[in-house]
Amino acid sequence: MSSKGIAIVTGAAQGIGKGIALRLASDGFDIAVNDIPANADKLSNLVEEIKAKGREASAHVADVSVEEQVKDMVEEVVKIYGGFDVMVANAGVIKYASIEHTTVDDWDRVMAINARGTFLCFKYAGMQMISQGRGGRIIGACSVGGKKGRFSINPKFYELNGYSGSRWPDDECILRIKVCYPWPDTVGCEYGGHGITVNSYAPGTTDTEMVTYLDKSHAELTGSAPGTFKKQLEKTMPLPMIATPDDIAALVSFIASKESQFITGQSISINGGMYFD
Repeated sequence: MSSKGIAIVTGAAQGIGKGIALRLASDGFDIAVNDIPANADKLSNLVEEIKAKGREASAHVADVSVEEQVKDMVEEVVKIYGGFDVMVANAGVIKYASIEHTTVDDWDRVMAINARGTFLCFKYAGMQMISQGRGGRIIGACSVGGKKGRFSINPKFYELNGYSGSRWPDDECILRIKVCYPWPDTVGCEYGGHGITVNSYAPGTTDTEMVTYLDKSHAELTGSAPGTFKKQLEKTMPLPMIATPDDIAALVSFIASKESQFITGQSISINGGMYFD
């Protein structure tokens, strides 16, 4: 069975990244999956899941915040597959804290992975795709938190200042750093003439390990019962539900497809109505 192309998915060992990798494999892509050393075993298991779908797969352990590791990862993928067609810069971390309880180390870690990591993936994917001369799809992870940094469940419920800043696409926000250079509007303009589209997906609350962490942190900080975070968010949304990784992967599947060829420079919301663009 021929491949639709080769896709790289970072932060793929669990959560949304894993869902994206499996969906793109089902779509017919061969998949290069990435994550950090601590998740190497999960990554190996994912490779076997992808191969069980009849697709080729390879694991690439690297920290996306480190330039040489991103460069080496891209070179490894090219060596194995001869090139690639889709880069999904999905890797990301979060810190649940008000700004006065956010340390410099917390801030630097979130910004290094979410902002610099995305920039590096966009940079080296773009360079490779341009050299290949066959276009491509570069897709980054944003978040509803990158469009609205604080939700009005209660005054101190959802203060994710470092995370919101790191996932900022091009919207105004209080208490957020404006990190514009890695994001789809500017990069889409630069790469468009090469047939490369650049977009991002901005999920709302999704049933992943990250949301489990947020729920636990919220319970510890507020003294509320476990599960309160998810339940309160559900109550505030027009669609009173928590997304699954498959929901987000379905959007990424479309952005990665040939049918999305006239969409670029966009940060596409998929959040159950939590925030309206």
